[in-house]
Parts: sequence; structure tokens; C-alpha cells
Amino acid sequence: MAGKAHLNPIIASHLVEQKADKEPDKVVYVFERNQHGHDELTYADMHQKANKLARLLLDNGIGKGDAFVVYMRNYPEFVYSLLAATTIGAVAVPVDPRIRGERLRFLINNSGAKAIIGTGACLEQIDEALPQAPNVKFVSIAYQRDEDVDPTDRYHALNQTLAADAWRTVDQQIMDVRQPWEVIYTSGTTGDPKGVTIRCNRMGLFNIVNRLAWKYQSDDVLYSGLSLTHGNAQAVTLFPSLNLGIKAVFSPRFTKSRIWDICRQFGCTTFSLLGGMMAGIYNQPPRPDDADNPVKTVISAGTPTAIWEDFEKRFDVKILEWYGAVEGGFAFKPVGKGPVGSFGKPVPGIMEFKVVDDDDNPVPAGQKGELICRMLKGETRVDYLGLPQASEDKTRGGWLRTGDIVHRDAEGWYFFDFRKGGGLRRAGDFIQPERVEAVIGRLEQVGEVCVYGVPAASGAPGESDLVAAVAPLPGQSLDAKAIFSACQQELEANSIPSYLQLVDEVPKTVSEKALDRLLRADFEAGRGVIVKHEDYR
Repeated sequence: MAGKAHLNPIIASHLVEQKADKEPDKVVYVFERNQHGHDELTYADMHQKANKLARLLLDNGIGKGDAFVVYMRNYPEFVYSLLAATTIGAVAVPVDPRIRGERLRFLINNSGAKAIIGTGACLEQIDEALPQAPNVKFVSIAYQRDEDVDPTDRYHALNQTLAADAWRTVDQQIMDVRQPWEVIYTSGTTGDPKGVTIRCNRMGLFNIVNRLAWKYQSDDVLYSGLSLTHGNAQAVTLFPSLNLGIKAVFSPRFTKSRIWDICRQFGCTTFSLLGGMMAGIYNQPPRPDDADNPVKTVISAGTPTAIWEDFEKRFDVKILEWYGAVEGGFAFKPVGKGPVGSFGKPVPGIMEFKVVDDDDNPVPAGQKGELICRMLKGETRVDYLGLPQASEDKTRGGWLRTGDIVHRDAEGWYFFDFRKGGGLRRAGDFIQPERVEAVIGRLEQVGEVCVYGVPAASGAPGESDLVAAVAPLPGQSLDAKAIFSACQQELEANSIPSYLQLVDEVPKTVSEKALDRLLRADFEAGRGVIVKHEDYR
């Protein structure tokens, strides 16, 4: 057994063992469950239960280098799984439980997973996937009190293992910080997701980012409803909390209607959002106590410019905007600095940004181009699982190719424009979908909006007709005439949607990005309720 002096806090399970030795009863995480109460996790809880899970994995043939899927919402067992992985050198593959069917089978098989750690609510999806997942030899289910699912004897019950009073402890088996720890898959908005290999030394990067950007203090209480299967929740909330020993609160899933009440209940001073989530919160009916909350800073990636200042004023918060991807690249705009709408600047001395045209030539300030970036210290590297050529292409010439079209102003502040290949142009004008979404989202009956393009009926090359997929608030119904009327009053003619696609909900990726390809497929097939603008002129 390696002595405590040899434990390396860059490796997550080593850090927790050290903390459990020094501060065993310190509460680090709170997992709230609405009317079902909440769970508090101390360093001792995490060390012991992760070790029990590590033993379970080893006893079922899962060891160093073996992959296992972690398939659940935000529950304590997710944390135990990540820590168990670094204890034995296995590779955790987080998969959001909204994914099912063919996509779930792809992720299981592509990762080579030999086991699945899931929860009761995922039983149906697991049963569907297993017949076509031949590598999976072991499944363990953690039954959650808020999921109201009857246990089955088809799979191992993780609850029993975690509740055991005695077990054969597992010594820390990994000392190399370069050991693969997770495979986090990209969103796959345009094709099959790619698995990005995350190594144990990523903890060190999380620590650097906190010192430079988040700057959490000892009295901060963090909150996230983002899925822990997504890199954002891990980088902004989960691991900074673990390292600093400051409390973090998690909900099983994102809730736009309860977020402020949760922050009041637990005294949360900051939370993390993605742009589409911010619009969902903003579109909730105003309440007299909107500004009466303990939150000081909202850490957001993709704040819609159209609602930025109104959001800050309505909820009495400040927005810290940032940019990043699981493959790499990082920039941020500190609170109160830089222009509204910018995602910030790269960190001097650590990373370099360039905006280039299709031939890799730098473009001047104000002109759109692809953002590429590179580390100034160390290698600029991406490891796509099983895709060496794609990995090489992603970092061609030593620069990470983000695929994002951006521009910068004369002072060096960067602005996101659109994903490469995803710009919307109509009658020669580039359309800002977020501005259209903001106008529609302000209507009382509207809960969610996603604006996307379809090939223009005119047949003009590169031109799009706009479709606004709109979902109502619970208990509300949508009025197409009122939606078109609002657009006509507040938008230029080219920005008014050609069609409304009325849906029950907007499908999303794990990162809460709208899956416009699914909406587009339904639109093109004529499924659902489609309303033409010309019918209301």
C-alpha cells in the first residue's frame, strides 16, 4: 500500500483520501431531491463508498484500462463512480439518461464498456440496449427514493454494496496522472458523438481555471442543475468544490422553475448555466421576489445578448461569461469588464487565440472566421477515442480547430457568431437566432424556443427560411397569431420566422443545446403542428 505521503492530490481519489484523513466529517456535496429531502456527502462518505464501488468493480472483472458507463442523473453514486475509476485506473464513461435507443447502444459499444452503473429510472433503457451490447458483463443499479422504481433481481443492487459495514478495501492503484480517467462524448449535434479521453491530470487544470476565472471564496456555496455527465458541471462546480472544500449543491436535473428557491434554501452564492438555460429562466413569469436571492454571480457560457442586461437587473446578479469545450480552449470575461455579448479573452501566457479564414490566414478585427487556439506551455492535444486521424485533424499544425465562427473587436474581446456550417442567412442578411428567440420567449405562454434554418423555398444557394420551434409553459397553450404579431412588431422582416413548429418540448443534448436536427427531421417529414407565417399576414 502506498503511504499517505505518496498520495497525489491531482488524482481525485487520492485527494479525497487525504481530505477524509484530515476532515472526515466536512460536508462537501449536497444532492437535493425536492420533496424527497436531500443527501449530504462528507469526505469520509465519498472515500468509503467509492472504495466499496472500486472493490465491486474489481470483483466483477473491471480493472485498469477497462471502461464502464455511468448512466444516471445527478446522484451521489455518480461521484462514487468517478472516484472509484481513479482508485483502480478504470475509465468512467458518463452518459446522460435522456439518451436511449440507438444512440445509447452506440456510446456503450464505441467506448468498449464492460459494465454499467445506473439507477432504477434507467432500467427500461438498459434492457433495450443490452442485447446489442455484447461487451457488457456486469450491471449494477442504485435505486433512488425519488425515482419510485421497484427493484429487480435482473441486476446487482448497488445500494446493498454501499450500505455494507465491512468490505475488502482497495489501495490506490494509480500513481500516474496521465492515466485515462473519463471518456466524455461530444454532443453529436451534426453526427455521431466523439469520445474525448480525459486524464487524471485534468484536476490540475480545474484548479488553475478556478484561480484565474471563478475565484471562489471559502464562504461561497455553489449550485448546478447541469448534468454531471457534461464537462461544464465538472469543471465549474464538482471539482472546484472537491478541491477547495467549499459546499456545492446539485439537483438531479436542471429546473428553470425552482432554481431560485433552491438557491434560497441552501444559500447558494453562484450557479452555472448554458445560454439556452438562461433564456428558459428568463422566460418564466416574473415574481416579486426575483431579486431577493443570495446569488451574486452567474457563470454562463452563451448568454443571449438580447437578455443579458435585463437578466442581471431582474435577478440582481452579475454574469461571468466564459467559453470552452471538452477538447480544450478557454476564455472568460470577468464581471463588469468588457462589452456585453463577448465571451472574453484567452488567459495571457497560457493560451493563444487566432481567428482565421479557410486558408488559415488571420482575419482583421470585426471580420468573422474560425477560432483556433493553442497552449503556450505544453502540448495542444486531443485524444478522440479510437479516432487517431480525427484527433490529428483537430489539432492540425499545433492549433486546436474549434469549429466555431467568431470575431474580435479592436480591443481583443471575442464574440461567438455561429457554429461552422451553421450560420443562417436570409435574403443576404445573417440572422441572429438568439434575438428571434428572445422576442418569442418573452411571451407569457412560451416556455422554450429554438430557431433554426431550412433550405429556402426560393432555392437561393446558402439561403435559409427560418423555423421557430416553440413549446408552451406547463398548463399554457400557444397562440400562433400572437407569436407572429410580436415578431412583426420587434423584428426586421428577414428575421420573422417563415414557420412556427409547435411542440410539447424542445429536445436537447446533455449540454442543454437544442437538437435542431431532430426538430428539422420532424419539420421536413411534416410531423406535428406547423404554422406558416403567410397564413397570418
